[in-house]
Amino acid sequence: MVSSSGSPRVDAESDFLRARRHQVLRALAARLTNDTDDVVQSMSFDEVVEALGRRGEHYVGTKVIPLDAIVGSVDKMRDFDRRFRPTSTRSRERWERLARASRTGEVIPPIDVYQVGDYYFVQDGHHRVSVARSLGVTLIEARVTAIDTFLRPVGIDARADLELKYWRRIMLERVPFTGEARAVVAVDTPAMYGEIAETVEAWAARTMHAEGAYMDRETMAA
Repeated sequence: MVSSSGSPRVDAESDFLRARRHQVLRALAARLTNDTDDVVQSMSFDEVVEALGRRGEHYVGTKVIPLDAIVGSVDKMRDFDRRFRPTSTRSRERWERLARASRTGEVIPPIDVYQVGDYYFVQDGHHRVSVARSLGVTLIEARVTAIDTFLRPVGIDARADLELKYWRRIMLERVPFTGEARAVVAVDTPAMYGEIAETVEAWAARTMHAEGAYMDRETMAA
């Protein structure tokens, strides 16, 4: 927890200014190092779910989750960067009010999040996450709804990883490899997934033509 001057109002103001300063400096550093994709922009929930393929969802309940596991928002964030630092002064009053409440020990309601694997996306509670991070808190209470996906939600360290996941999903829908074959078929570029699918489909088409018998996708991938 950060230091206290004894005045929650003054401390909350300092908290906000410190968070804004960190955001400005980090955004500048990101531009200079061409790292804006992974630092300034938050993960898009819709992009992640589209890449992995949505199968359904189920309510998990209320639990304590790591703040570092929150990687983005269900809706596009205007007021915060990926680390939930404020990007402007638009929400300063609300932010400082929550900071004062946190510093004086008031009960803060749980946030609402969607869980995709080990990742969490905020549905409601962006300011609470921002304040908690600024105050050095590592855990936060959340009402969690888990999203069930076609692909395992692993190996997504940056938004750039989503294109590869998306094309892997498309390939597996066209050629539903299972077991060891599914694990072995992993490439470094999205285009190669398309080439694999086209190669297998072309082989299946030639085989069906030669044998005069229909081959379903499961048999084609076996």
